Amino acid sequence: MKQLLSPILPLLLLVGSFTHTTAETRLANPFLGMWGLEIEGGGVGWLHVSEEKGYLDAELLWIGGSVLPVAHVYLADENTLVVTRTNTAKKSEDRSHTLTHTLRIVKSGDSLKGTMTGPSRAGEYQSHFTGKRMPPMPDKPDLADLRYGKPVSLFNGTDLSGWVLMNPNQANGFSAQNGVLLNDPVQPNNGAHVSYGNIRTEREFEDFNLKLEVNVPEGNNSGVYLRGIYEIQVVDSYGKPLDSHNMGALYSRITPSQAAEKPAGEWQSMDITLVDRHVTVILNGKKIIDNEPAWGPTGGAMSADVLASGPIYLQGDHGKVSYRNIVLTPIEK
Repeated sequence: MKQLLSPILPLLLLVGSFTHTTAETRLANPFLGMWGLEIEGGGVGWLHVSEEKGYLDAELLWIGGSVLPVAHVYLADENTLVVTRTNTAKKSEDRSHTLTHTLRIVKSGDSLKGTMTGPSRAGEYQSHFTGKRMPPMPDKPDLADLRYGKPVSLFNGTDLSGWVLMNPNQANGFSAQNGVLLNDPVQPNNGAHVSYGNIRTEREFEDFNLKLEVNVPEGNNSGVYLRGIYEIQVVDSYGKPLDSHNMGALYSRITPSQAAEKPAGEWQSMDITLVDRHVTVILNGKKIIDNEPAWGPTGGAMSADVLASGPIYLQGDHGKVSYRNIVLTPIEK
């Protein structure tokens, strides 16, 4: 998945400063921890407020892209947290501006309510959001003790039965061709841009093992979302240094432990297990993520509710990619 850029919120943040707090403030700070955010008008966020050696800090996910450090964070009062994020806008060859987007967040119990404001072409925008404290992370599951149900084939090889376009106002670049689920989001030669959408399964699932094969042409990019919340990256990253945006990574959250990609244009196998909010990924027969916790949603998530069931969804707006042999096996509890 590439960085998803909002028209008013580019996602390149500057490394930020920190707010020093007293021991009394640290004890009273009600915002420490992780929060799932639901953004008015659609979109999901995640905020992690932490403290180390007396300094307040935070990481933020806002709709798309990566989890990134904020520019600044401070307590305005005992129930109000202020977070700023910044990006740089190039105005000319010799002049750039730093744009600041400010979140003002009020806490009530284990819920948040807030606004984000910042500059826009029309002057100033304002986005509203709500949030809830993330539930505690379960203990690491024993994968050897898992019980599986009956495997479910998610793609029949002949048509898109069982799949729907997530946004009916967008174009669908997916089609079934010779037993392959092909996404080919071609843009017309006349310059008119076509907005392609993602597809999702009609069915929703809880914990499961998902096996599939994928073929990524050179320079292309997609993603497989587990329960519509966690993206396993699909991208041509062969030969690149290890990174949390490489093939098989939990996007921007978990870096593969080893490089297991094949060159672009070759079929590759993925074996993914999601159970108790822990993720295991075996890419081309090599374990690259080993039962690691998924601390929150990734960019492009459908929901911040990490306890809810959800669909498998495939990104269709980034580039050409092919899938086949998509089989999900539920985990029984």
